[in-house]
Amino acid sequence: MNKSEINLIINGQNIITKANTLDALLDELKINKENIAIEINKNIINKNHIYDYKLNDKDIIEIVNFIGGGNKIINNNDKFYIAGKEYKSRLIVGSGKFKDFNENLASIESSGAQIVTVAVRRVNILKPDLPKITDIIDPKKYTYLPNTAGCYNAEEAIRTLQLAREAGGWNLVKLEVIGDKINLYPNMIETLKAAKLLVKDNFQVMAYCSDDPILAKELEDYGCSAIMPIGSPIGSGRGVQNKLNIKMIIQQSKVPVIVDAGIGTASDACVAMELGCDAVLVNSAIALAKNPILMGSSMKQAVEAGRKSYLSGRMDINDFAVASSPEKDF
Repeated sequence: MNKSEINLIINGQNIITKANTLDALLDELKINKENIAIEINKNIINKNHIYDYKLNDKDIIEIVNFIGGGNKIINNNDKFYIAGKEYKSRLIVGSGKFKDFNENLASIESSGAQIVTVAVRRVNILKPDLPKITDIIDPKKYTYLPNTAGCYNAEEAIRTLQLAREAGGWNLVKLEVIGDKINLYPNMIETLKAAKLLVKDNFQVMAYCSDDPILAKELEDYGCSAIMPIGSPIGSGRGVQNKLNIKMIIQQSKVPVIVDAGIGTASDACVAMELGCDAVLVNSAIALAKNPILMGSSMKQAVEAGRKSYLSGRMDINDFAVASSPEKDF
């Protein structure tokens, strides 16, 4: 290494470069400067400083972007809002596990979803020309919902969402802090800690949580914009396992309640909506279907049907049979 070169650690890899500014480094690596966030020595670099930021030997640099990783209004009085913004669709679609971004986009279009969850991951500096989700799924057309998938403590989650905000300017985020790799249940102690700090930092937090009504209320009291209780374990496809707790959370909440995780088929989404949920988030059930595009359409119809059923008011449950036809004048 000659005197004009410096040694950097970029996304975990040792890189020797002659670039002395951040701008020159990105040009050298052929990395598109749109929709990325950069952290140097654990400090997030404002985009306005990319062009004049001086690099030093042994700087530790993280460069991240987004990867694939949330209906019609029934009547004029039935509107769906998250953090003050109105949405027509009550179906949120994920972006993980699809064959490619084009299949993901086609499934989103068939589902009618307007919100798409995305994960934040390191930019592949060795293959910067690989397709990116932002190239296919337009963040100006769809609301990107950055999530903290893969985070196991509050510090990781907060740092990830700060990078997401720097990359795309999004304040509406999905907070999920996982307890372990076996059941992927939320770690509620770390979730509560992160939620409190993120709200204080002006994030609009949609919090993935357990189906515990007490903890769900704590998240709402902290200022979360939506509560996202687990239906069943992530990717299990078992549907809503604890309807009673979900109903209790719905009845006490003044912010949207969105079932997140465990939806396996259209009937599961319909059940969640019939309980009174404001929306559902579906990923695996669409992405892993034999025909994801058709399943996206099916989920759209199920969410609409479940919402209409809830608003209609179901009949009373009776212990014994009650004849449909009157006996009078038989």
